[in-house]
Amino acid sequence: MKYIKYVTAVLFYYFFDKSFFAGFVGFFVGGFISFKLSGGILGQLSGFGNVGGITGIKTEKQSIFFQTVFTLMGKLAKADGRVSEVEIAHVEKFMTQLNMSPTNRKKAIGHFQAGAKADYEIDAIIEKFLSVTANSPNLKQMLMVYLLRVAAADGQLNQKETDLMREVSMKVGYSEQQFAQLLAMLQGQDQFAGGQYQRGGSASNYRSVDAVAAAYQALGVSKDDSDSEIKKAYRRLVREYHPDKLMGQGLPEEMIKEATERSQEIQTAYDTIKKSREMK
Repeated sequence: MKYIKYVTAVLFYYFFDKSFFAGFVGFFVGGFISFKLSGGILGQLSGFGNVGGITGIKTEKQSIFFQTVFTLMGKLAKADGRVSEVEIAHVEKFMTQLNMSPTNRKKAIGHFQAGAKADYEIDAIIEKFLSVTANSPNLKQMLMVYLLRVAAADGQLNQKETDLMREVSMKVGYSEQQFAQLLAMLQGQDQFAGGQYQRGGSASNYRSVDAVAAAYQALGVSKDDSDSEIKKAYRRLVREYHPDKLMGQGLPEEMIKEATERSQEIQTAYDTIKKSREMK
């Protein structure tokens, strides 16, 4: 889409007898067309873009991802029989951090309440999610990231919550082993989210046994892996959580903050391993 203005500039240039002024006008006409296709000013501010054209596909992904996340958050919060005040507070804080518009906040609450109903079945929303994310594997991982955040909001992950997360993961394409590995990695990364191992911590924190063990867990590697294997795992994770890549796959702009934080946690974990090994 970003090339439209250049194409129209060339077309205007040749159509109007190679007039540079016409090419200049064509450039701005193309820019206007590109702007309208991306949703105009309202679309850009809302983070959900236009509803038609090429960006309509992206917008559909964004809308369904948004619905799936908050609906399953509600289901997860209700997994142990009741939605706790801590879980509600976490979701409210989460929406505040996303800087949601009043309209999207209202939608998020509606999705959460729908998922929290005792008789809610997840198959329909999962099928809907899969219909637009077949070629976007990173969105499946981000879905699990958001669910773990709300499941662990009260400081613990009980068996019913784990079972539901496992069920969701398998319905979106993870194997039992892949789910276990992903869960371990996400829990390892969470230990670098504003805690004692956050960037800027002391050298002793970086080299403590607990910090190093958590770092290996966060990257999905072991202390027996080589430096090159660890660097490869680190780079893969950085690519998976890259904001531009995720937005290109359909992650709503309002929800990109979580990916950015994950990237920071991964970087801190990698720095911890490097310092413990004195890697270059």
